[in-house]
Amino acid sequence: MTGQSTVLAADVPFPPSVEDFYLPSIVPWGGHDSYWFTKITALLWISVALIIIFFLVTYRKPKLVPTKKQWIAESIYGFVRNNIAVDMLGKRGINFAPYLTTLFVFILLMNFWAIVPFAQISPNSHIAFPAVLAVISYVMFIYIGMKHHGGLKYFKHALIPPAPWFILPLLIPIEFFSTFIVRPFSLAVRLFANMFAGHMLLLVFTLGGFAMLNANVWFAPFSVVSWAMTIALTFLEFLVICLQAYVFTVLTASYVQGALADEH
Repeated sequence: MTGQSTVLAADVPFPPSVEDFYLPSIVPWGGHDSYWFTKITALLWISVALIIIFFLVTYRKPKLVPTKKQWIAESIYGFVRNNIAVDMLGKRGINFAPYLTTLFVFILLMNFWAIVPFAQISPNSHIAFPAVLAVISYVMFIYIGMKHHGGLKYFKHALIPPAPWFILPLLIPIEFFSTFIVRPFSLAVRLFANMFAGHMLLLVFTLGGFAMLNANVWFAPFSVVSWAMTIALTFLEFLVICLQAYVFTVLTASYVQGALADEH
């Protein structure tokens, strides 16, 4: 009996490691170590397809008295438009509401896969996806600032604060580092770190329950506690999923607002 328990415990991949995030390809191509089409890639494509199909179907025949699907779509758009775009940018926020809504819904759905059974991992727990989203927002707010102010005037506006001339040699590098390096980096890392940490926590308590169940009879009752923690953390992860989508969108709107501002 002890030998059997030892074998079962050894079969449990615990503790999880970073290697668990590098999933094998689900389409045979390029050998055993190929990563070209993993579950992460599939979840990305499914997310894009679901968003496109949902909004196309919802607004194909809009009605004065909205259907449930139309009401959901309008509520999502209205929330982002009124509570993020307009609040942050004023009337000019209406022009950015479609992008900000798309960004919010995309991040929310990509995050949501972390607690969906059989998926149980968010593509945003890979740094590549938050990095691309951060670069898009980064390029957008720089382009908008240059278009609004003009190239040289925008960089002067962004880098030179209203301060005495003798302190500018210290402030200009700080402003450059803060605006053009920290902003995209923090956008990407904040989203990635939260989704990565959430996935690791759920893995630890889920696999930890199996490890204790198979270790010996004395540890078996504690497996129930471990799984109860998994359920509790799943609800917490849901809050983090929504919060991170909101924070990323709000910060993007904030950077756009800063690029359009007439004062530093």
